[in-house]
Amino acid sequence: MPWFTEIADEIPFSRVVELMERTAEEARSRICRRPKRVLLLPPDITRAHCGAGPLTEFFYHHFAQEADVHLIPTLGQHVPHTEEENRRMFGQVPQDRIHAHDWRNGVSYVGEVPADYVREKTHGAADWAFPVWLNRMLMEEPWDLIIHIGHVVPHEVLGFANHNKNYFIGLAGKELICTSHMAAACCGIENNLGTLITPVRACFNKAEEDFLGHLPDVYIQLVMARNPEGRLVHTGVYVGDDLETYLGAARQSRQQNITVFEEPVPKIVCVMQGDEFFSTWVANKAIYRTRMAIADGGELLILAPGLKRFGEQPEVDALIRKYGYRGTARIMEAYRQNADLQDLAHGTAHLIHGSSEGRFTIRYAPGHMSREEIESVGFAYADLEKMWDHYQPDRLREGWQEIQGERFYFIPTPSAGLWSTREKLYNRPAGFET
Repeated sequence: MPWFTEIADEIPFSRVVELMERTAEEARSRICRRPKRVLLLPPDITRAHCGAGPLTEFFYHHFAQEADVHLIPTLGQHVPHTEEENRRMFGQVPQDRIHAHDWRNGVSYVGEVPADYVREKTHGAADWAFPVWLNRMLMEEPWDLIIHIGHVVPHEVLGFANHNKNYFIGLAGKELICTSHMAAACCGIENNLGTLITPVRACFNKAEEDFLGHLPDVYIQLVMARNPEGRLVHTGVYVGDDLETYLGAARQSRQQNITVFEEPVPKIVCVMQGDEFFSTWVANKAIYRTRMAIADGGELLILAPGLKRFGEQPEVDALIRKYGYRGTARIMEAYRQNADLQDLAHGTAHLIHGSSEGRFTIRYAPGHMSREEIESVGFAYADLEKMWDHYQPDRLREGWQEIQGERFYFIPTPSAGLWSTREKLYNRPAGFET
């Protein structure tokens, strides 16, 4: 059940820390009074802006006085942190207490979500089982307390991020990541975005109920929004051990993190922060979160100073370079004929999600990639230095702007929200209601 909730126009970070102290005490009374082994499950550095790193560091020091405390960033198949990134995100947590999730070789088989159930929940779009492989350390070592810390925000696979996504993507094995992402792609990214319970989340909810009920876990769900000065601040903290804890946070995120336009937007300019987004695998959130707002024939310009590769893993990077972001029809045709796309089906889903389907131009201004590389995968290219000098994004706040006669909508952190026309957000098939 939900343990407690706090909602405000702005919750100071000092108050968020106080609520973490309350969480620790609630966990002692509800789960284990004297925990001897504690596992912390924060997001990785691509979600550093939500403040989960310092909160994870708080829990480490709080419990380390009496317990054996470990930390696994919920990477999924993202690149593991370097030691410097661990320090930047988790402060003084010792490096030997931070464990990199290995999505290929560090997982154990737990069970499966049956194909019939997947078919029912996806309305026939997917007809395969979800084999549930999860982090071996999570499943095979004894834990007295497991604490999830995460940001609830619109998401392209699960409607909204976090909750049991931490388990079934963040700590999942290759088979589960591939089957679930491909199912989400078949359901349609624009159907998933902003939906409280997508078909894939419904399958994850069943997997949690069937296989993880014994785990002594609690979810800390953070909601953020921009204050009048344009800064991202905490506006909601939801703590509890059930689905309603997630749903409460998702409902608030739905209210605060979705910007609705009456008419499509001809041009959007956005920034993917250079200290968080190094690959199009994660920087393409700029595409996912804005695609429902952009006009046919319009343009999305992504300023990406940290961009240096396409995929998070070498084999996925090679896959993207080979096939490119060419649209659903071409990728699905190639998927049926090519073993590499079948083997890395999560990469296939990513290629679908990252295409505008020829409807609008996606133009990247990368910090560390060439024009040839960007154009080879189907994107348009822009020079980052020139674009930065022209738009001066550090001086802009989210909203409509005009520079030298060009009118555009500026988004400083696309990963923190969703932008859509009213028609696309509210005119969706049954089972994908916002």
